Amino acid sequence: MSSTELPFVPPANVLPRVAPVGIEEDERLRTVELPGITLSVRSRSPAREGLPPALYVHGLGGSSRNWSALMPLLDGVVDGEAVDLPGFGDSPPPDDGDYSVTGHARAVIRLLDASGRGPVHLMGNSLGGAVTTRVAALRPDLVRTLTLVSPALPELRVQRTALPTGLLAVPGVTALFTRLTREWTAEQRVRGVMALCYGDPGRVTDEGLRNAVGEMERRLRLPYFWDAMSRSARGIVDAYTLGGQHGLWRQAERVLAPTLLIYGGRDQLVGFRMAQRAARAFRDSRLLTLPDAGHVAMMEYPESVATAFRELLVDTGELETGSMTEAEAGARVEAGGDGGARAGAEADHGNRASDAGTGGGARGSGPETGGASFGASTGG
Repeated sequence: MSSTELPFVPPANVLPRVAPVGIEEDERLRTVELPGITLSVRSRSPAREGLPPALYVHGLGGSSRNWSALMPLLDGVVDGEAVDLPGFGDSPPPDDGDYSVTGHARAVIRLLDASGRGPVHLMGNSLGGAVTTRVAALRPDLVRTLTLVSPALPELRVQRTALPTGLLAVPGVTALFTRLTREWTAEQRVRGVMALCYGDPGRVTDEGLRNAVGEMERRLRLPYFWDAMSRSARGIVDAYTLGGQHGLWRQAERVLAPTLLIYGGRDQLVGFRMAQRAARAFRDSRLLTLPDAGHVAMMEYPESVATAFRELLVDTGELETGSMTEAEAGARVEAGGDGGARAGAEADHGNRASDAGTGGGARGSGPETGGASFGASTGG
């Protein structure tokens, strides 16, 4: 059954008004009107003019706010923006109802083409990792570097903890789940999601939990929330079954941009064992493994991710070590931390491994995900 056979969703111009999305200090939101889609874009003012642009893409059930812990750490090296994919965050559903990986990739490409910001440093988590992989393969002119945090690339043996996410793609399951969980509070749903997405949910601050609960309450009032979740989940499943030149692993092999891969040892949605396959598939890759991280390393260990990204820029000549500010250089030195991060083994194609220590903690709003322990959460 195609995604177009799911229930009808009213156009964006007749959707009910709900509470505004949350923003962190120094963040701004703007709306970008494009043919067939309207996108909400989160941004911060860069530390100085002339920095190269970056674009962050969230996972299934997430939003641009998933990058709020990482973005300020990179203000000195990139001019960063984070997009809400169609149907998520503050972006309404796409006019054509296309929530496939290709449909989301098309939205990212349209945004980059319309803004004229490309080529960008492109980052993606989970579903966003699959989307950005496709963008980098199809439009290499738009991508300077590619950073993938637990990318949702096809697995032959999916973890049991990830199976409920796949069930979202089955017609009728979301409606059944909605009925069965009608009495669940927003906090119960959020705690279930955090248990699934974080290596250690205890790292989430009280403020982060409150923010996540507020966002969950907002989302549950949106009439298209579960529809966007189920169609996007079906899009991932469909992408996993594609072969030939359209297969995600084949497209990974076509990516020309230097690529940073980040995998969490406690990820319950993307298998940690896939790290080595990814390192072999992307021709110019560096692999960072964070044994204590879960599915959203940029939220749990933003300092480690930021340090690895800075090193990618230094390694590729995009950033000179001498041009770092004192704080940035200090973060790079202190990345040895408590040894929570380890270099991944070098891949067969001469790929280099990156090493950084654990840093920081989970903050911001927590994973902006949709379901509960059922698994309707940031991306398989």
